[in-house]
Amino acid sequence: VHPVESGGGFVQPGGSLRLSCAASGIIFKLNEMGWYRQAPEKERELVAAITSDGSTNYADSVKGRFTISRDDDKNTVYLQMNSLKPEDTAVYYCIVAAAWWGQGTQVTVSS
Repeated sequence: VHPVESGGGFVQPGGSLRLSCAASGIIFKLNEMGWYRQAPEKERELVAAITSDGSTNYADSVKGRFTISRDDDKNTVYLQMNSLKPEDTAVYYCIVAAAWWGQGTQVTVSS
């Protein structure tokens, strides 16, 4: 299983980005998916997670701004990020079934 993230980039404060993570080689619909992030000199932290039945969980710092969703037909999980702040700058990682990590995608929020 090799999750592949996409959608990172550079955005100004207040802007939006949507991250995608596609994974094959697994029964996608049966598994929990999540997004983590790691900023320079900080530990990796959970951003959002979604269970197989669609229940979601968010870090307090992103509640109301980020939305995690999944499309099991496309084996893809998304992270819609709105009202981005400079402190959201980090490498964002997808995790599949609490076991397989993607390679990460850089998100930079700056004016």
